[in-house]
Amino acid sequence: MPAEVDVIIIGAGVVGLAIAAEVSQFNKNVFVFEKNRTFGLETSSHNSEVIHAGMYYPENSFKAKFCVRGNKLLYEICRKFNINHKKLGKLIVAADDVESKEVDRLYRQGIKNGVAGLRILARDDIKRLEPNVNIVAALLSPSTGVIDSYNLLRCFYGRAKENGAEFIFNTEVIGIERKNGTYRVDIRDDEGISSVTAKVVINAAGLFSDRIAQSAGIDPVKAGYRLHYCKGQYFSLDPGVGHLVRRLVYPVPEQAGVGIHITLSVDGSVRLGPDTKYVDKIEYTVNENDKADFYRAAHRYLPSIAPDDLAPDFAGVRPKLQGLGEGFRDYVIRDESDKGLPGLINLIGIESPGLTASPAIAEYVAGLTSEALN
Repeated sequence: MPAEVDVIIIGAGVVGLAIAAEVSQFNKNVFVFEKNRTFGLETSSHNSEVIHAGMYYPENSFKAKFCVRGNKLLYEICRKFNINHKKLGKLIVAADDVESKEVDRLYRQGIKNGVAGLRILARDDIKRLEPNVNIVAALLSPSTGVIDSYNLLRCFYGRAKENGAEFIFNTEVIGIERKNGTYRVDIRDDEGISSVTAKVVINAAGLFSDRIAQSAGIDPVKAGYRLHYCKGQYFSLDPGVGHLVRRLVYPVPEQAGVGIHITLSVDGSVRLGPDTKYVDKIEYTVNENDKADFYRAAHRYLPSIAPDDLAPDFAGVRPKLQGLGEGFRDYVIRDESDKGLPGLINLIGIESPGLTASPAIAEYVAGLTSEALN
């Protein structure tokens, strides 16, 4: 590895990989440091694998813009590189008249955000589409789908490698210091501690991105960068009842997420989840005692399922800027020039819809990188 490089990307989750694939098209001296043994082992591989449409987020927010743009790009990528996916569509459902008002609000928000094809459905329309779903109204999002997330990760990784990007695994970034117009990045691997100099440093470290920002001298509390870990569990639905739905089915959103929903994966399996539990540490166990909560949540709109149809599946952890009980927080994606750190590009709080947004985020960060290098 050379002592001086143009661009260092910290983190090889889906966002870091997408950025590496995009930036390496224009810069041949790109290095990606990942503390794990390979790419995508954290948030990127512990999620619903949904291609979102973008109706949940405030107009002109990063989450809205990058989700809508990413939705389009992701389907194009899937077709071009033969990544398994299904554009199933989804229903956001209302179990009563109060929830119907929220469905109406999401429809209006989606139209503002530029989401294509949204339709409000009455009970008769719903019964034709999903005869086993018992609700009073729903929002149909035809552009929502599911994707094989591992093969998306592998696609971004392969494209970046073809462009000449270098990946250094089992290597942790432990310090960043601006010196003489460049950055000294201290790394720790099996051989000890060493340093690399870079013109641009892109912090795409996901669950640890606030700590990386702190290692560069930014106070995460003062900057509003402190992350909160939010765990989400999933329960699988018995294959014998998986045929009950043909699309993704979501309740109206809750404070910290989009609610326990029914997701169909590309392999045909059906899951319920995720729930939302703020936690102090990263761990991926599923508490079987929470099955009753999942059953109650899904039974409201899918009454033919039974508790024994559910089994513990997996869990993920989301890096949220939004703390418990707090309002909407957008992604932080910015060059830190105003903090005296030009060329340090922080991406913090990249939770859902991060997988969908990843190619659009990569376009944006490539623009910031180009400006920083020129």
